[in-house]
Amino acid sequence: MEKKKNVIIIMTDQQRADLRKGCGYELDTMPFLDEWAKGGVDFENAYTPNPTCMPARVSMMTGRYSECHQVRTNHNLQDALYTEDLLDVLKKNGYVTALCGKNHSHRSSEDFDFHECTGHLGNEGEINTTPAECEFADFLNSTHHMEMHVPSPGGVEVQHPYRNVSSAFQFIDSLDHEPFFAWVSFAEPHNPYQVPEPYFNMFPPEQLPPLHSTTENLEEKGDRYPWIRNLWEKVLGESVEERILRARSNYHGMLRLIDDQVKRLIEGLRERGLEENTIVIYVSDHGDFVGEYGLIRKGPDLPDVLTHIPMIFKGPDIVPQGRRVSCFVSLVDILPTLCDMLGLEAPLGCQGKSFLPILKNRDIPEREFDTAYAESGFSGQYWNEHDGLTLPAEDAVSPEWDRFDCLNTWTQCGQVRALWKGTYHIQVDMMGSGYLYNRKTDPFELYNLWEEPDMQGVKNELLTELAAAMMKAADTLPVPHKRYRTKVHPKGYWYQEWSCEDMGVRRMKAIGSRGLE
Repeated sequence: MEKKKNVIIIMTDQQRADLRKGCGYELDTMPFLDEWAKGGVDFENAYTPNPTCMPARVSMMTGRYSECHQVRTNHNLQDALYTEDLLDVLKKNGYVTALCGKNHSHRSSEDFDFHECTGHLGNEGEINTTPAECEFADFLNSTHHMEMHVPSPGGVEVQHPYRNVSSAFQFIDSLDHEPFFAWVSFAEPHNPYQVPEPYFNMFPPEQLPPLHSTTENLEEKGDRYPWIRNLWEKVLGESVEERILRARSNYHGMLRLIDDQVKRLIEGLRERGLEENTIVIYVSDHGDFVGEYGLIRKGPDLPDVLTHIPMIFKGPDIVPQGRRVSCFVSLVDILPTLCDMLGLEAPLGCQGKSFLPILKNRDIPEREFDTAYAESGFSGQYWNEHDGLTLPAEDAVSPEWDRFDCLNTWTQCGQVRALWKGTYHIQVDMMGSGYLYNRKTDPFELYNLWEEPDMQGVKNELLTELAAAMMKAADTLPVPHKRYRTKVHPKGYWYQEWSCEDMGVRRMKAIGSRGLE
């Protein structure tokens, strides 16, 4: 009997897709990852279905879009709706599972067979026992999620990515030849933007490449951009530009720190004789402005810098292709792809597609990977300054204005949908406001082509594609209880001709706090 393949998902939090030399960036932030990716498939067009931590992570685990799994904000974990997720599928098939790092999904840490958790601060599941770990935890708790202007104390070994990799080794070394799944989930390079030496001065602020966009004409990006920039000016004060520059510097340093820990993890697998039988996926949940438009972190809408993510697959039966410039893939595709690779059935309600043919570089189905689709918003109308709600009342800022949550009622309200096809990106909100960008000639999306006369044909084509994507993303759950059969391609495809056997009326129970049937 063929030995089951192990699976490791290395997930970073809030990593921009383009800040690697292997992606054309000026600085060499992640040399190991760039070289390692040459032996796998490094997707140039990988996207998150929602640029928010919890919705994106639930989408990865369930293969479902946020409008359907219903975790549309970071405050809806109890509302997750699905039949089975990645953890269920693997555990049911004999896998021993581990969470090493940040969770922030709908599953509790105790659902994994092994877990050692870390978060962004020093009090989010970390077990701090040594004086150095306790000092580092106190340091993190003092940051208020802001950028740090001094190196972090304790060196590399107290940093969470180092400890996450150590936890992964502890888990792997405890096994007795069972197939395993490890979610090695780094909470970095998410804020607080902090990093120890030697990374703190590895990419000095004064030597960073210039930004591609400024705070000028922000209103052309929509009302939320100048609104949130004004708030950052109030929170960061007169030294706003200097502080954003330091945040950028630390962010770059965190990328190199992560790169070193990915190298340590891969070399550890090699030393244990596990690399040849382990599927390793490197991915992030969403991006970060990293200074573009005069902004940091995330917040408004569905810009490319927040939705475009790194995604690399490497392992057995994966044909090395290096940088894959064609085909759009998404976090929702990871579950069905892994099911296909492991010979398992994707759960009912899974909306992603298996891109195993891309990984094998043969028989790639036509049209299935021509677009990517993303969602944002928890519904309702837009809030503005004329309403009675204030930032302090919503607890989006601290009374001293030294803490600010960029994910708040104002940036997350309403509904926004986006689609990418070819070199174009289209975004529309529930009021019919639209944006159209050519990513090839305008990668930082400064020139809205929505009203340009010679772009109306492209706009109409993409609006049709967006409408179709929204309907494809409509939920199959709950399935009809009598007579009607729901026809779903076993690999999630839409454009391939196939004949479906009569499987009868699908019986299902959707898992969630409400126990829907």
